[in-house]
Amino acid sequence: MIETRGLRKSFRSRKRSVEAVRGVDLAVDAGEVFGFLGPNGAGKTTTLRMLATLMTPDGGEATVAGVDLRKSPGEVRRRIGYVAQGGGTWDEVTAREELIHQARLYGCNPATARERAAAAIQAFQLDGFADRRCGTYSGGQRRRVDVALGVIHQPKLVFLDEPTTGLDPQSRAHMWDEIGRLRDEGMTVFITTHYLEEADALCDRVAIIDHGEIVAQGTPTELKREIAGDVVTLGIDGSAPQALALLEGEEYVHTVEKTDAGLRLYVDVGATALPQMLRTLDGAGVLLSSIELHRPSLDDVFLAKTGRSLRDTPTDGGDR
Repeated sequence: MIETRGLRKSFRSRKRSVEAVRGVDLAVDAGEVFGFLGPNGAGKTTTLRMLATLMTPDGGEATVAGVDLRKSPGEVRRRIGYVAQGGGTWDEVTAREELIHQARLYGCNPATARERAAAAIQAFQLDGFADRRCGTYSGGQRRRVDVALGVIHQPKLVFLDEPTTGLDPQSRAHMWDEIGRLRDEGMTVFITTHYLEEADALCDRVAIIDHGEIVAQGTPTELKREIAGDVVTLGIDGSAPQALALLEGEEYVHTVEKTDAGLRLYVDVGATALPQMLRTLDGAGVLLSSIELHRPSLDDVFLAKTGRSLRDTPTDGGDR
């Protein structure tokens, strides 16, 4: 459904040129939910906007929904849906009116537009408020309308940019259900998200972008398998540099890294490594405030590939 080769984009100012996307290669299969992860400034949103025809690539090739992106951007637009992070509903009209208008923009006659609007209202469970003005909706209700607008023309592929940012847990769970339903109906969903548990739960495959380049790509399970063993996180009241020096040479430790609160260690078997590291630190008088043991997560994958945690990156919409 999406294939890119060497996709590139730079931004120029008076003083310098910034390479936002540096030769991205992607392959997204039909009918899958594909997650695109990256910190602000990594090139995530720039890549998304190029694929959705909102920006013109500086170089490379891309096929989107079976169409050459650079040669036929208009045809790509007809075949895809796009839901921006900020949404697009107008306060003074109803969801039904928005949906009918959107369907008409895609060439539906009035009768067909009304039929599709009614079907979308039922599918996205908008019945209870579809004929109220959008300005009266909650954040979760408004976001469901946004996604309904993005798929009213029945595209093969829909791009969802941070679809659950700012939603409460119940609204987020409902949005997850809607995304799963779209996939079950055969639609390909390309989703950007900062929520790692969301990518883990929803996505068939994910790609991680950093500094404009893809640094990892695969299923969540495959990526987590690349990090062998367990992860131990230590909160340290005493000297973190001293603890680092004590533990980094131990045979049972693959990697040890500093964190804001202490250390993160990758070990073969956490259950046997924990007693050994506790004895070592206690013998040296290093005090611990907390200990956490868990299996590798997508955040650990992100940390291993980029050197920082996605959970620690800001989510203010400033991504390029």
